[in-house]
Amino acid sequence: MSLLLNVERISRRRVGRLAVDDVSFSLNRGEVLGLLGVNGAGKSTTLAMLAGALRPDSGRIEVDGEDVVARPSLARKKLGWLPEGAPLWPELSVDEHLLAFSRLRGATARDARQATDAIVARLQLGDLRRRLAGVLSQGQRQRLGLACALVHQPVLVILDEPANALDPIQVGELRGLIRERAAAGAAVILSTHVLGEVMAVCDRVAILHEGRLRHDAPLHDADGRGDVEGVFFGIATGGHA
Repeated sequence: MSLLLNVERISRRRVGRLAVDDVSFSLNRGEVLGLLGVNGAGKSTTLAMLAGALRPDSGRIEVDGEDVVARPSLARKKLGWLPEGAPLWPELSVDEHLLAFSRLRGATARDARQATDAIVARLQLGDLRRRLAGVLSQGQRQRLGLACALVHQPVLVILDEPANALDPIQVGELRGLIRERAAAGAAVILSTHVLGEVMAVCDRVAILHEGRLRHDAPLHDADGRGDVEGVFFGIATGGHA
């Protein structure tokens, strides 16, 4: 496996406090990392920095050799990000969203159309192509947000609570999609409150607590016994593994 994401000592202060404090980790191609933490642990802030939406106050982030801060346009072409809540333009249709996201990543008009057709078929959005995002249900919006993150086939996929509002069948499809991207050589970061989601698809688990990375290990060896739940709750309630 080859290194795809390298995060070196990133920190970010928000509302007068350190939301993320000196966090470092790396991710190889084909790996799926589960990012766990209670509300306010710093997960979403960390993901926003990885995606280039927030600038770290200190530290360095490289995606496939590109510095996210120094060369943001090149780095962003390599990654796909689904923020929590799937922010969309209510006045644009499903098709218009996907074409726009593809063109923003540098695709030609022809390639953008082909990429849109492919992701619509993969996520079964065909019946919604002409529907405006503003009238979609929450689950439909979530699927569109996921499609926007994946339409350009990024090598790094960053997903913040991607199973929100999805029904059980769609959750199963999401897991299959994550495995597909990893098998194709992409790396995936899955941030979730649901331990079962991490257990189902991830290779590694990282746990943030009060802005600091308190644990990072293979999933099957979370604490030497494979007790992911015990490690998580030990850190969340006692501040230590």
